[in-house]
Amino acid sequence: MKQCIKVWTEDSVAKPHVIIAGAATWSIKIHNGSNEALSQYKMNITSIAPLLEKLAKTSDVYWVLQDPVYEDLLSENRKMITNEKIDAYNEAAVSILNSSTRNSKSNVKMFSVSKLIAQETITESLDGLHLPESSRETSAMILMNVYCNKILKPVDGSCCQPRPPLTLIQKLAACFFTLSIIGYLIFYIIHRNTHRKNKPCTDLESGEEKKNIINTSVSPLEILLQSFCKLGLIMAYFYMCDRANLFMKENKFYTHSTFFIPIIYILVLGVFYNENTKETKVLNREQTDEWKGWMQLVILIYHISGASTFLPVYMHIRVLVAAYLFQTGYGHFSYFWIKGDFGIHRVCQVLFRLNFLVVVLCIVMDRPYQFYYFVPLVTVWFMVIYVTLALWPQIIQKKANGNCFWHFGLLLKLAFLLLCICFLAYSQGAFEKIFSLWPLSKCFELKGNVYEWWFRWRLDRYVVFHGMLFAFIYLALQKRQVLSEGKGEPLFSNKISNFLLFISVVSFLTYSIWASSCKNKAECNELHPSVSVVQILAFILIRNIPGYARSVYSSFFAWFGKISLELFICQYHIWLAADTRGILVLIPGNPMLNIIVSTFIFVCVAHEISQITNDLAQIIIPKDNSSLLKRLACIAAFFCGLLILSSIQDKSRH
Repeated sequence: MKQCIKVWTEDSVAKPHVIIAGAATWSIKIHNGSNEALSQYKMNITSIAPLLEKLAKTSDVYWVLQDPVYEDLLSENRKMITNEKIDAYNEAAVSILNSSTRNSKSNVKMFSVSKLIAQETITESLDGLHLPESSRETSAMILMNVYCNKILKPVDGSCCQPRPPLTLIQKLAACFFTLSIIGYLIFYIIHRNTHRKNKPCTDLESGEEKKNIINTSVSPLEILLQSFCKLGLIMAYFYMCDRANLFMKENKFYTHSTFFIPIIYILVLGVFYNENTKETKVLNREQTDEWKGWMQLVILIYHISGASTFLPVYMHIRVLVAAYLFQTGYGHFSYFWIKGDFGIHRVCQVLFRLNFLVVVLCIVMDRPYQFYYFVPLVTVWFMVIYVTLALWPQIIQKKANGNCFWHFGLLLKLAFLLLCICFLAYSQGAFEKIFSLWPLSKCFELKGNVYEWWFRWRLDRYVVFHGMLFAFIYLALQKRQVLSEGKGEPLFSNKISNFLLFISVVSFLTYSIWASSCKNKAECNELHPSVSVVQILAFILIRNIPGYARSVYSSFFAWFGKISLELFICQYHIWLAADTRGILVLIPGNPMLNIIVSTFIFVCVAHEISQITNDLAQIIIPKDNSSLLKRLACIAAFFCGLLILSSIQDKSRH
């Protein structure tokens, strides 16, 4: 072995890419397990260690630890090969090879996984010494993963990928969060000491306590430092879960039970926790929160169970994503139509709340903006809604009530929007030219092109328009008092209500039957943008026509609905991990306990990030326009710096 390795270390000889070496069992057998043989083994390992270390600079060198034996099955001429002797030889090899370099970590890797596999499978051995074929196949598969994954870099839950090096932007982010944590701790200590000095003291003459007047209001600086301190700790957890290779990941395997049993469980919980709504209008705040909540929980179960491989489930989940976008169209149109508030403060508040977490994750996790595709989608659609309604002539409810002509004007605006959507949907070249322009390309490119963004946008291209149109029709009917929205009252007269309910149930079931009979994903995706609104409208009517259904909501689902955006984004790294391709394993060997613990942490983190975002939005986006413009200038400078640093990083990578 020494002679063979010595030849490979010579410069003129072609070197192997991978070398797998190991020895011990034969030494134990030939020398009958004597202590002298162990001493000689140590000397031999010591003599080849420098050669292995030298070779490891150009090749991958693995020293295979000896597998345990099943002593009861060993033949008489192998009885001296005991697990005690094997452990002694393995310990000798590990200690010598790991100490072969004085000033740095050894480049020779210990291939100990085969030993772990053998501990599970040695009882299946025929002679107590040689492992079954399945064990060798598993070891070989892991070895191939070790060598290939660092080159192929698969985006799933596979093992053995080297940790990506920290980028300059990540290092700067780490420094910022570290300074925020230190700053908050200093602020906290000073504040605490001040509080102690201002404690009530006893008046010696009267024996009564004097209470000093203390200003208990929290300063914006304290909120800012506290928020960034908490966010820094949370981001450290994100990085450890999905970048540091600290925790294991496992692949998803879909079965019907892993998807449908949790669905039934959460539906039962949701029905159990029900309360009366504060108002009984169609799609009131509690109801939309409830809608977002149960949809988000279903989507989470869909992702963790790997149900995308089952086409009927995939098609129904596509409707849930479309329903989120429908709510975007409905909610923002209603706000602008009723309030008429087209000010910059409203726009900045919405954009900040939508994008804050994603921007931070893009920096910390070194991922492109388009990777979190849903946020770019709702952001772009919000801007489309805003521009459509804010452009001249600005038509709002107050103006339209005086003259029906304005209603016609708004419908023309919506018709023009639909025309633009159709043009971009069927003109991929024009779409890609628009979003390939710098700096838009930095936001919407994924793997060097904007095809993924075009595909995502096109998949639900009409549903936001449908949401805006529904809001317009509903608010027009509400203004003319066509609807009965009192508590317990059906939305229309009994005959019309029953007829619409029947049509809605039939439409809902018809869509489900069609989606369940889908055979080709591409064909069904092509029809989805036009037909998804059928099931969405059917659900809205079923949920809102009966007065008793409109008067109650599930507080369980509504609670999750309030943090639905954070849940959707956080799942990428601290619940699913491996960028959604795998499942995070915090507790190996116990899947049920692991999913309980990781889910609890995941939900707590999402809730905390929601609170942090709300707190920071109040400080960073003030209502005063002059202050807001200064903040926007700072934010613009920040993004310019980010673009420059990103360009430098891209050049260094290439």
